[in-house]
Amino acid sequence: MSIDISNNIVYYILIIFGELLIVLVFIHMVYKKRTPASMTAWLLSMILVPYIGVLLYLIFGLRKRENRYKKKAIILQKHTQSFYKQNPVHDILRSYGIADASENEKFELFTDSIKAYEKFMSCIEDSKTSIYLSTYIFEYDDVSKEIIKALIKKAKDGVKVKILIDSLGSIGLYFSQYKLRELRESGVKVEFFMPIFQMPFRNYINLRNHRKIYIFDDKKVISGGMNISSEYFGPNIDKARWDDMLFFSEGTSAELFFEIFASDWFYASQENMSFVKNSAPNSGDTFLQVVPSGPDMSKDILYEALLCAIYSAKERIWIVTPYFIPDNSIIQALIIAKHKGIDVKLITPKDSQNIIVNLTRSSYMRELEEVGVEVALYNGALLHAKAILFDETSAMLGSVNFDNRSLFLNYEVATFVYSVKVIEDIEFWMNKLLLYSSAGTKEVSVPRKILENLMRIIAPQL
Repeated sequence: MSIDISNNIVYYILIIFGELLIVLVFIHMVYKKRTPASMTAWLLSMILVPYIGVLLYLIFGLRKRENRYKKKAIILQKHTQSFYKQNPVHDILRSYGIADASENEKFELFTDSIKAYEKFMSCIEDSKTSIYLSTYIFEYDDVSKEIIKALIKKAKDGVKVKILIDSLGSIGLYFSQYKLRELRESGVKVEFFMPIFQMPFRNYINLRNHRKIYIFDDKKVISGGMNISSEYFGPNIDKARWDDMLFFSEGTSAELFFEIFASDWFYASQENMSFVKNSAPNSGDTFLQVVPSGPDMSKDILYEALLCAIYSAKERIWIVTPYFIPDNSIIQALIIAKHKGIDVKLITPKDSQNIIVNLTRSSYMRELEEVGVEVALYNGALLHAKAILFDETSAMLGSVNFDNRSLFLNYEVATFVYSVKVIEDIEFWMNKLLLYSSAGTKEVSVPRKILENLMRIIAPQL
């Protein structure tokens, strides 16, 4: 009898404790002004699996870092330039302290994986003083082995080489770091961003460094969506390789990319870095505005700039993204844009290679189709590129996917381009994608549509 009473007491204590945890988490979400959709998703998970749901929230639900171990906010120095044309996006970014658009004398767009690889390797080979690489995925394969050989050679020649790798994105290499022994012995410094086990109090496993920043001699920059892996680029044709994009720039914007890399590097290594300014005057007609996003920014600057760009558009909004899971504000902005007569296009992979993403995105794509938005499903290899065209005035490139994870959780970097020539090149590339795409989502059964709509509940957590 006494055993039954003890079991009942323990049972009720666990129930009360679980309910208290849910209440405390709910208070935290209210205090943090989380959206109703996000709160609903998390509360539902905590009701269905009480203790596990709370644990998942503590691991995956926290966004802006709050403890004393958090990464310091990035403050990009204001580079005053004679910006050639006023743009609403440019102006709103400036109001948040983002550096002005800066001149670049050279800019190249690479949508061919072989040419992208050749440019990457030529930048390494031509480097005289420094090479700084930041990537989400560093896969140890035939392509990266050639890159490692080139970096070892440069390090032995006296070039400073630093590599920053996300520990979760490159978890295979993180657990087999013996593969980097020769690289490190040659003088190359390698750090893993938020090591999974070495930073128990600093590490938020949900907040990953998704930035791709490759800097050479403090003046040349390669950025975009390609990680260091044969899955993204290489010297030979590979039919299984993803379709992606990199861009190369040379000019004033190199310092802005450096400031982001230096901030991430200091957080991972506690080592300060200094930028060597180019004494030659910069000139050019390609203006770039570099925008970091993530937990090291006090506000959701990129998200607000994206909304501003959508509402400010007058002619077109063309979106290329591998993952399309927007929040309600963005989906409504796109619907309003279509009602205003703006040409809105979405180009995304036919298969995202993730069943949960496929189910969740379908509801949003059907909602856009209902108002006449053109949804094009790319039939080639997985489309991993990220780009948005706004009218004839600006484009957004970088590492940012069109989903909650990129816009609100991960460390990301976007680049707004203000150049007629570059915009024409991006438009040409997007039109090529459309040639290899099928129009619209296919008709599905009512139960399938209900399931897709239900998946919106978990969208804030993806």
